[in-house]
Amino acid sequence: MDIVVENLVKSYGLQRAVDNISFRVRTGEVLGFLGPNGAGKTTTMKAITTFLVPDSGNIHVGNYSIHEDPEKLKKNIGYLPENNPLYEDMPVIDYLKFVANLHGIPKQEIHDSLLNVIDLCGLEAEKHKKISELSKGYKQRVGLAQALIHKPEVLILDEPTTGLDPNQIVEIRELIKKIGKEKTVILSSHILAEVEATCDRILIINKGKIVADGTTQDLRNQASGKNILKTRILGGNLDSIFAALQKIDGVKVVDFINKDQNRFYLDGEQSKNLAEGVFNVCVKNGWILTELIPVETKLEDIFKELTMESPVKN
Repeated sequence: MDIVVENLVKSYGLQRAVDNISFRVRTGEVLGFLGPNGAGKTTTMKAITTFLVPDSGNIHVGNYSIHEDPEKLKKNIGYLPENNPLYEDMPVIDYLKFVANLHGIPKQEIHDSLLNVIDLCGLEAEKHKKISELSKGYKQRVGLAQALIHKPEVLILDEPTTGLDPNQIVEIRELIKKIGKEKTVILSSHILAEVEATCDRILIINKGKIVADGTTQDLRNQASGKNILKTRILGGNLDSIFAALQKIDGVKVVDFINKDQNRFYLDGEQSKNLAEGVFNVCVKNGWILTELIPVETKLEDIFKELTMESPVKN
């Protein structure tokens, strides 16, 4: 099921938490939803799950609207909120059975539903333990299991790896990627490496407005328009090499990284193939090209640039 958000607005008093945003998440897509604290991420996710009613705008999940068909819409959504509320005095299997009953799963189907999510979320060895006895990582797995037990088409995950150690983060990440092959997923996280490794597309929100939307590579290309290379060239006079690099079509800046090692830094126009230019210069002059490394803009840098300067996508 696709998720379609149309002109969504939500205010708290005088503060507009979500300011007229629109976007679509297609079936089978994992969307990374990024933004600083207070940007409007959780408000948007709560509106999608019908936990709150927006001031204006609409959201469709498949053919269902949050205004016209909220109950039918909720049946198609699995939600793991940031605080992952669990009844910790209950054994895992009893808790999941309780959630299955809340969702109205027919009694004759509950057993198979339990087996399915316990297997999918890797809880077989823990299913008879009290939730309070589990590690943080396994509690997150239980949270995912409760979100999946009714076989929803859409999964909304708000900070699913908060508080986990690196090994647990990798485990939950792989589980989300596995689930994402069959469902529509929105994943909110502050861990940018996790989003880059898990998500097909990234949407960044800041001060209630969308400031970027695309793949990681799209964002790298759009964020600053930079085209940067690091190169090492041997077999020629240092000044001659420097002068030749400056003449390459599209090169704006040439600088030394290390003069003793003949290493150079090139910054050029995004539309130009600087690597081809460097290669041709070396062939023409009989120089030896030992390094040619494109420098990609990090997702962290893009995030800082977009959320600190607060550009607005119209």
